[in-house]
Amino acid sequence: MKIGIVAAMDKEVALLLPLMQAAEEIDCEGIKAWTGKISGHDIWLMKCGIGKVNSAINTYRMIEAFHPELIINSGVAGGADASMKVGSVLIATQAAYHDVWCGPGTEWGQMQGFPRRFNMDEGVVEKCRQSEDAADLRFGLIASGDKFISTVEEIEHIKSVYPDALACDMESASIAQTCYLCKVPFAVIRVVSDTPGQADNLSQYENFFSEAPEKTFRIIRSLLQAL
Repeated sequence: MKIGIVAAMDKEVALLLPLMQAAEEIDCEGIKAWTGKISGHDIWLMKCGIGKVNSAINTYRMIEAFHPELIINSGVAGGADASMKVGSVLIATQAAYHDVWCGPGTEWGQMQGFPRRFNMDEGVVEKCRQSEDAADLRFGLIASGDKFISTVEEIEHIKSVYPDALACDMESASIAQTCYLCKVPFAVIRVVSDTPGQADNLSQYENFFSEAPEKTFRIIRSLLQAL
């Protein structure tokens, strides 16, 4: 299978690169990317950049250049629920915007002309539910917006819009919308790096990359072995 993996930051890419066999750096319309193999699948890995615009544009570039059969968005997220601790792994079943309102005739979070929630590929979610790691995984909604979430008040806003949100980030929903438009199956695997509203929220985030074991991201390898 031809699979594209999209991460927002260099630090996330650095944790994913060791999973690839025979990784080779390539150019994707001016953006640095890597190609290689994971579990026999042809993989393209790209740093899309932080935020909705960067992630949407560069996901589209990847789709146009490589024609993947599946896009996986991986990286870190903030916990948006008390059950999500640092190191918790979320397999998103849906992605949505927490910072969008297009006016009368739409719901908060709904981009005009699109569903309020973007569903992930059911086959990928089911493979994760059946995996040997399933007991350690969480499944549910991830909410995206163009803001680093760090306060209790910000989490309360997200929960007022989506009471079932488990995590928050800045890219998942925009990548989902791009894949929805391009009719490419999509999945999100995110690791909780910090718990917004905690006194040490920022230090949690800053320390996560130096302290996070690489095995945290290896759920992707387990998933690809099952596909």
